[in-house]
Amino acid sequence: MDAVPQGGAAPVMSAFGDRASIPTDPELEAVLGAALGSWRSLKAALAQDFDPLAERWAYSGKAYGWSLRLAHRDRPIVYLAPLAGRFRASLALPERAVPAALEADLPEPVRAIVADAPTYPEGRAVRLEVASDDDVVSVLVLARIRMADR
Repeated sequence: MDAVPQGGAAPVMSAFGDRASIPTDPELEAVLGAALGSWRSLKAALAQDFDPLAERWAYSGKAYGWSLRLAHRDRPIVYLAPLAGRFRASLALPERAVPAALEADLPEPVRAIVADAPTYPEGRAVRLEVASDDDVVSVLVLARIRMADR
């Protein structure tokens, strides 16, 4: 799992940057490659945990491109940005939930990403790059912690 640049550096832009063109399933499959299974596994697990799960493609500007917003009852859970052979999972972890994330059974590099994530009014901007099912587990743990915080 790789940390996305922090400390004011912009994350890597989505593989889809053309505002006029929402990503199609064939384009997504081509970009994700072997990470397509992880993309589908994460979406399926979130759909099971947070039914109903709403999906909506969102364009966040020229610097970020398209990402898939996954939400439960209008509450955003995570944004998935396709990258070449992997994807970025981004979520706002409320400050009250940070201790639970730091104590969770997560790989040390993931805990470091949480600890070092920039803080905004909506929470810490946690960004994880996902290339395998092992990475999916970390995103699920953080999404569950995020959604348990009220």
